[in-house]
Amino acid sequence: MGTAHISRESADLATAVISEVKPDVVCLELDRQRYAALTEQRGFEALDLREVLRKRQLATLILNLLLSTYQRQLGMQLGVMPGTEFLEAARLAEAEGIDITLCDRDVRVTLRRAWRSLSFWKRLMLMSGVAASAFEKQEMTEEDLRELRQQDVLTRVMEELGQAFPSLKRVLIDERDVYLAERMRQSSGQSAVAVVGAGHVAGMLRVLADPPRADLSELEAIPDSTPWLKWIGWAIPVLILGALAVIGVMKGAEAFRDNLAFWILANGVPSAIGAAVALAHPLTVLSAFLAAPLTSLTPVIGAGYVTAFVQTYLQPPLVGELRGVSEDASSWRGWFSNRLLRIFLVFLLSTLGSVIGTWVGGAEIFTNLFSSG
Repeated sequence: MGTAHISRESADLATAVISEVKPDVVCLELDRQRYAALTEQRGFEALDLREVLRKRQLATLILNLLLSTYQRQLGMQLGVMPGTEFLEAARLAEAEGIDITLCDRDVRVTLRRAWRSLSFWKRLMLMSGVAASAFEKQEMTEEDLRELRQQDVLTRVMEELGQAFPSLKRVLIDERDVYLAERMRQSSGQSAVAVVGAGHVAGMLRVLADPPRADLSELEAIPDSTPWLKWIGWAIPVLILGALAVIGVMKGAEAFRDNLAFWILANGVPSAIGAAVALAHPLTVLSAFLAAPLTSLTPVIGAGYVTAFVQTYLQPPLVGELRGVSEDASSWRGWFSNRLLRIFLVFLLSTLGSVIGTWVGGAEIFTNLFSSG
């Protein structure tokens, strides 16, 4: 059965269907992480931020937050929180002794696959677009609200994004249609009720009608970055270091020192300004200045991850802030007052400053390399 994730009618329909069919198993469009967040009423307070930083997954975590904030805002206007139909279906299944199968792919895997499918500029466009949606305060008419109650809102958002980013639709919708259908096939018992977003129904039916079985391990793998992006990631620091070395040999030690100093300032100052704009701890601002000139010369780690780690160590988020992060993310004031959101801002703005500094510093060095002075 297809549902709208922020619909009271969908929640009532889910329990009515399960009560009538009395299936052997109830399949839910949830993974373990989202199921725990719903049933245990916990979300970001269960976050291990150090592990996220170690695995360099902060960007996908921010994207997940922005999407959930947008959906939460719609849910508040409709008077029901996202995922209510799953929660009530799970409670009824447990009460009736019916098995529950969590059929969705790990949301972290989905977002990382989606992130890897985009180019750098597409990533910037996506983040800015989703952020704008999260902050947008639009008044809805009764007709708008009635329409939203009849559809899977998050799937609709994904389909709209898919028009601008086709690779996103493939990862967020098409791949998950296959994954959900195959997990449903693998569930126990002879009869099942699958509660999924309405946007997945048509795709799942096509998969279920097709005899070949899907290889879920392929859909759970995180693809490597595009090879040419790796080459560019290493080529830029090699070229800059090579240019500095040539300047030193051809134009002397003083020219080498001047260009090196410009590189340090061009990278360090914008990154430090970005951290300062995010109201980071003074030592975090200092770490941005010191780290950016070095991290810009290696694709292994960016300045944003260094500053996010330092900010996390110096001003770790409080439990209350973690619980209220989705609400705080809907306002600009919340992004600066909530410590977790401030860490996200530090990461984003110091990274942006470092990127600007890399291009400005690199352009100056190559201009001096080929100048006759």
